[in-house]
Amino acid sequence: MKNIRNIAIIAHVDHGKTTLVDALLQQSGIFGEHHTVIEQVMDSNDLERERGITILSKNTAVQYNDYRVNIVDTPGHADFGGEVERVLKMVDGVLLIIDAFDGPMPQTRFVLRKTLEKHLQPIVIINKIDRPNARPAEVLDLVYELFIELDATDEQIDFPVLYASAKDGVAFYELPQEVTPELIANSSIEPVFRTIVEKIPEPAGSADADFQMLVSNIDYDPYLGRIAVGKIENGWVHNKQEVVIVNHHDPHKKVVGKIGKLMIFQGLERKEISKAEVGEIVAVTGLEDLLIGDTICDPEKPVALPFVKIDEPTISMTFAVNDSPFAGREGEYVTSRHLRARLERETYTNISMQMEDTQTTEQFIVKGRGELHLSVLIETMRREGYEFQVSKPQIIMKEIKGILYEPEELVMIDVPNDYSGIVIEKLNQRKAELINMSPPSRGYTRMEFKIPARGLIGYRSEFLTDTRGNGIINSVINGFMPWKGDIESRNHGVLISHETGTAVAYGLHNAQARGELFISPGTDVYQGQIVGQTMQKEDITVNVCRRKHATNIRAAGSDDALKLTPPLQLSLEQYLEFVADDEWIEITPKNIRVRKKILDHSQRLRANKSKSS
Repeated sequence: MKNIRNIAIIAHVDHGKTTLVDALLQQSGIFGEHHTVIEQVMDSNDLERERGITILSKNTAVQYNDYRVNIVDTPGHADFGGEVERVLKMVDGVLLIIDAFDGPMPQTRFVLRKTLEKHLQPIVIINKIDRPNARPAEVLDLVYELFIELDATDEQIDFPVLYASAKDGVAFYELPQEVTPELIANSSIEPVFRTIVEKIPEPAGSADADFQMLVSNIDYDPYLGRIAVGKIENGWVHNKQEVVIVNHHDPHKKVVGKIGKLMIFQGLERKEISKAEVGEIVAVTGLEDLLIGDTICDPEKPVALPFVKIDEPTISMTFAVNDSPFAGREGEYVTSRHLRARLERETYTNISMQMEDTQTTEQFIVKGRGELHLSVLIETMRREGYEFQVSKPQIIMKEIKGILYEPEELVMIDVPNDYSGIVIEKLNQRKAELINMSPPSRGYTRMEFKIPARGLIGYRSEFLTDTRGNGIINSVINGFMPWKGDIESRNHGVLISHETGTAVAYGLHNAQARGELFISPGTDVYQGQIVGQTMQKEDITVNVCRRKHATNIRAAGSDDALKLTPPLQLSLEQYLEFVADDEWIEITPKNIRVRKKILDHSQRLRANKSKSS
């Protein structure tokens, strides 16, 4: 136990967590000559590689001299905060990585607050010191201010500091005057390893006590089944040992099981062992009936360990069976039974996500920590062959002492100075409150706002347009605030297909005079499908399938090709921001479409009239 160190790597998104893990793995000698070394090696999920973000926490381990260092790489996005919260139960310290230019960001505050609450030892690493305009000394002052603001103890504020360029695989105890190629060639990541060993405490617990292991993560292998991952809090365990699983929701619910394989992490692989003792992070198989937060115990003394309280969801969406005219054409799993089973399976491992039944068996309410949290689930299911439809995201309200509260987000925005006015104006319309504005520096202004979470729905794409793509926006859930009143969401109408058929150039040419199109010639559409957007307030019904009436009379210029503007291509996240309350997003493995809930034009008009009256 004295030679074990358990650490988590935490930071705001894109501050270099996974890159630092790459450097630690490579310089620990974990890769042999037969290994192909790739960047972001811990981001094994396809979506993670495509988006360049970490979505799931990952375990790895390296050997440094006589010490075994267990490392957990965590997500940086606030929407995946549940992943961070649960893995902090496995570790005794953290590497807090902060960009030498950006400084502390919203997610830095969130993960640091969780770390300090659990009294974990932090090591601060100012990363990207070779970045142009880096300001490491100023950023370190901001880190101290953040620690003080979060009520850190004197011991926690006395944290060790390292300066690094994770991309180059180097770290330093003192800030170098200049990061030159010669300095990089003669340096390594060694200071990080040495500081971990010297500053991170050894795991607590007793080897003589009865066996207890808290399940902090669940993996799945098609051959081994469910794999429970966690730290041994007390005692020791061996493979084939009989154990009791105590449910964390109901401590009286106990299930007897038998450990199949007992494994530890070694680089990117798992190594089977016969026995493990207190303080070690292990993976065990053979236990199917268990959930994250459960405790695996000695049968003689089955006592549950306390599990971290995960912050509650802030946003919900309705997942429903696809009932469009094109239903069942492209998906492999299309029934409510398929949909329910998949969503239930997600809640087993994604503990910050919840599912609720509705009055109909065709629809389910799914709650998560943000739009990205839910969009990753939607995209994953789409790639797995599921076909379904989802509603507009809704924020989750709660009542406290008779007062209605809604989720609040802390927003940090960096924009060129010329665009700060339009950003403040737009966010004021969305009930935001400006709480901090730093003086312009290097042509940019940094602003901090408190805003209702619903005020950000639909704003991010508008923000990129307003700032010509030069602005950076980050946000993190910041508790709840009293209800701020109505906020206007979509301020424009949509173009709706009048009939079912195939879109043709002639019909699209006439329709594009009314607004921007989402489709191109040859696209199959159905009545009630949204095919574009218009700047007018009202929705407009268009016939994109209309062909030119054939005659034997030729007019001058009739042979000229119709000029069509390229269609607007929206991502899944943009569709989630775009969709209105009376619309569905149809999700299939091949297409994402938006449609009105009531497809028939006359029925929709009658419903709108009765609603307004």
